[in-house]
Amino acid sequence: MGDGDMSAQAGPETRPGRSARPRRHWPLASAVALALVATTTAVPLVLADSGDDTPCQDVPASTRALAEDPAAATRALDPGADLSRFPAVRKLIVHENPCGDGARTLGAVIEAATRADRPGTAHTVAQARAAHAVVAALESAEVPDGMAPGLARMLADYVVDEIRYLSPSTDAAGPAVTSAQAAPDKSGHTPYGRFLAPGEAHADFEYADPVSGAEPDPDRLIGKVARNPEAFAILYDAARAYFAHYLERLTSRGGDPDDRPADGHRDDTPDTVWPDNDLEDIAERIGALMSHRVVHTRNGEIPDLAAFDRAVRKHTRGAYRPAGQRLTTRPPMGDIADRPVSGPLSGELTDGRHQLLTVLDAWAEARQVPAERAAAMELVVDNAYVRAAG
Repeated sequence: MGDGDMSAQAGPETRPGRSARPRRHWPLASAVALALVATTTAVPLVLADSGDDTPCQDVPASTRALAEDPAAATRALDPGADLSRFPAVRKLIVHENPCGDGARTLGAVIEAATRADRPGTAHTVAQARAAHAVVAALESAEVPDGMAPGLARMLADYVVDEIRYLSPSTDAAGPAVTSAQAAPDKSGHTPYGRFLAPGEAHADFEYADPVSGAEPDPDRLIGKVARNPEAFAILYDAARAYFAHYLERLTSRGGDPDDRPADGHRDDTPDTVWPDNDLEDIAERIGALMSHRVVHTRNGEIPDLAAFDRAVRKHTRGAYRPAGQRLTTRPPMGDIADRPVSGPLSGELTDGRHQLLTVLDAWAEARQVPAERAAAMELVVDNAYVRAAG
């Protein structure tokens, strides 16, 4: 468990390919178009129970049954390596206005199809492809409020994959990669993240297929589900849990313990570059959640901010603090999001900057991180959060 030597720091603007986050802005599909998509199969339309004239879509019994049969749900939502089944997946889960408890049921189907079977279990390739298809199908569709918690739990189960998303990439090989494809190279680097669990497949949300229409954007989908306080809490918990998980696996100098010089020769890239990159991504995710909260309030989608915040606190699990020594375990993604809390949350819940920096400072003190390195890490996290929070 020896820690590596401290290397020169790379500034935020010199890190590899991450100085900016380009975002796509796709027009939302019209309600009419979505209704046509949802009804291309024999899904009956009935009037909504609310008394207005908005039609709702009944979720068929065959679809409802998938929520209780994870294996069948995965088969139904797996688009295939070539995404040939993506249109079928989209038809199954895109419902503009499901009747009754249909939205929650669809969320449960999505969870059954994509989440790991039990604690300690890695995702399969089929589950990861299904997660890719779900994000691609729903990021430009109307997401009923009842689906939001289930979608959030799915995204939390892929916390490493969704947080590393930047934008569509031509380097992406497919909707998901095997554990062998995601494994680090000889230098200890992999584009799929640090500290990956052995045997786990990963959804690659940067893979887009314009032919099938599968162009996932988890950032945009998260913006939609964050209008729901339970979903907001799930995503906030997952990002903070990942932050603690990540810190406790770094060296006491804030470096990547798996970084190895290629062919025995150290190049000019310090072992802190990718940790800084990843911590930046986590801080940006939390900052973006706070930004969504503000935007939805301004738009009237969160009509009572105080009530929203109370509901978020009610659903928030607690605080996540890193261990006082470096851990070498590599749990699967689902276990990262579900890690036990360290205790009750202190301070203002929606002050994400405070929540991040107090955890970082406590970790740096416990691990006796050199002051210069700790300050550099704090700057990376602070800048990323403020930039994303707006």
